[in-house]
Amino acid sequence: MCTDPSKIKHHDFALGRQMTVEYYECNPQILADGDALEKIFLNAAERSGAHIISSSFHKFEPQGVSGVVIISESHFTVHAWPEHDYAAVDIFTCGENIDFDIAIEALKNGMQAESVIISSVMNRGIVSNNGMERFVPVVEDQNNRYSLSWERRFKATNAGGISCSIDIYDIFGRAGYDVCDVRSFISNFLTENDFFAETSSVSCYQLQDKGEDLIIFYIEDGVKNLCARFFPVTGKVYIDIFSPEFFEPRPVAELAVRLLKGGHYRMQVAVRQ
Repeated sequence: MCTDPSKIKHHDFALGRQMTVEYYECNPQILADGDALEKIFLNAAERSGAHIISSSFHKFEPQGVSGVVIISESHFTVHAWPEHDYAAVDIFTCGENIDFDIAIEALKNGMQAESVIISSVMNRGIVSNNGMERFVPVVEDQNNRYSLSWERRFKATNAGGISCSIDIYDIFGRAGYDVCDVRSFISNFLTENDFFAETSSVSCYQLQDKGEDLIIFYIEDGVKNLCARFFPVTGKVYIDIFSPEFFEPRPVAELAVRLLKGGHYRMQVAVRQ
């Protein structure tokens, strides 16, 4: 497992990091108690810095427990075999704020385990400037640890800018909309975040592309810019943003989805060199 932050490969980005942990010689009475295990895992998640959303633990007959704690960063899961004094734990995070060491120790103390083995650490969903990488190792070692923070990657690579492409589908519930609705979106988008200044230049064009009406908006604020291409008939929009200064892509995308009442979205981020 790679523990040295200086060895993080900042040229690529991972959507998440997953750790599987084996707990041996646990207290069998605790492993057989679903309520007790749930409290232990909720405590470990909270102490590690995770933001808890919900939890669900199921007790099997005659014994055994499986459980999950859903956190905003992903999840903690456990499958417990009291008859073997053993628990299999999976911790998945899509953020840098969770302290794995604290979580592991809290679970060890809670389950009264005598032995703990980290069986694997994996980088999940590796993203480069060329999109998703399918043929790179996911198992983390001293040569394969990726940044989970776009900001850290941006700073570590001395980037010249960051761009984000956001494709949003079923906007306005696929109901008919026009340029007035789009203007309202742009106005609210500028108001609800400080990415662009209030004095930003806004331009609007209407034309036809392959027989379909197309509404194009440009926002310019010095060297930062946004181009949005709306397709009213198919209910989708393509948004492209560039900034020489760092911005967090996901909150911007989620704001646009909310304002446009979108059904779902896709996003591609590129750190520009």
